[in-house]
Amino acid sequence: MSTRLFVLERYDRVPGESDEPVAALTSGATRLRGAVRIPADDVVLALVEGPDAETVAAVAAAAGWRVDRLGPAEWIAAPDCPASPSQGDRL
Repeated sequence: MSTRLFVLERYDRVPGESDEPVAALTSGATRLRGAVRIPADDVVLALVEGPDAETVAAVAAAAGWRVDRLGPAEWIAAPDCPASPSQGDRL
């Protein structure tokens, strides 16, 4: 199975909403590669690998993770591949 990288964005947390379901974005068909919260913008970005956008969206819905925007993404530096000093300077 080939996998592609997708970014899931969630904006403006509603009262009582938790980030806990983000771990459930890993399933038999998808893999959560990382997630970050940007507090100043009240946004959460989750990087998920999966076969296609429809599968990633379905896994997020089943996990109860609200998605405001989903789109393809590309790695600049992968978490398991440290950036060289020259790459870090450009980011």
